Amino acid sequence: MLLNQAVYLAGKLVLVPRFDAAQVLQTIRRTRPTVFPGAPTMYIALLQRQDLKPDDLSSIAICISGAAPLPLEVQERFESLSGGRLIEGYGLTEASPVTHANNIWETRKIGTIGIPFPDTEARVVDPDTLEELPPGSAGELAVKGPQIMKGYWNRPAETAQALRDGWLLTGDMATMDEDGFFTILDRRKDLIIAGGYNIYPREVEEVLYEHPAVAEAVVAGVVDPYRGETVKAYIVLRKDADASQEELTRWCRERLAAYKVPRLYEFRDALPKTLVGKVLRRKLLEEEAERSREEEE
Repeated sequence: MLLNQAVYLAGKLVLVPRFDAAQVLQTIRRTRPTVFPGAPTMYIALLQRQDLKPDDLSSIAICISGAAPLPLEVQERFESLSGGRLIEGYGLTEASPVTHANNIWETRKIGTIGIPFPDTEARVVDPDTLEELPPGSAGELAVKGPQIMKGYWNRPAETAQALRDGWLLTGDMATMDEDGFFTILDRRKDLIIAGGYNIYPREVEEVLYEHPAVAEAVVAGVVDPYRGETVKAYIVLRKDADASQEELTRWCRERLAAYKVPRLYEFRDALPKTLVGKVLRRKLLEEEAERSREEEE
């Protein structure tokens, strides 16, 4: 995605072995890049640097965020510091790997993944019947276009489940508005069903990110004998900041329906991430399952 763009534009591509906030900030100061693509956790890490100076990010005109939902608070702060435009896009490996993005200089809608790329079709369908849903309805995002994979290598059953008449079922729950802008709600498998209510982790995470003491937040559903699942928040606090479970619960109650408010909290020094900075919610749930087995023993 990035290599071909740099070749096409005769641009310089600055590579680093892996994301390290200190190293990346030094590289930005030295090379003064104009485009910076990254995951939300990368932008969060740069914003938390104590040595970040007002003009450090001023060369960046365009930022593209992918791999995970971009919190509104992070987007606004990064744009304010850099003076550039931070847009959110969407894609997945099976789509080589991009299908949607917001416009950079024209109309964009904060909180959405934008509109489909040229020659790309997208629609929201009922997860069970695969019927197309009207604007505003929540369902599974399906995409079709020249970048969609032909199938999983030597896995015909998985291929048949993911591809239907050329449409790729992404596994992500989404909505489309009247203007054709799409919003990702969450992974279908990450949907929390507590006491019969559907809870999208992203909505709860957005509220937690608005708290001034919260640096990172991930929400997941953990087993609950009464409600089926209950909402648990994994929190990393900002350096030299403090917030208790009671304070965060009050914060959420003022902004969310009661059934969406986290019942459990775990404060951590860091969250498990991939090399590109995507938080591994699956790893957190595996840790929960391991703790449950140990308690049973």
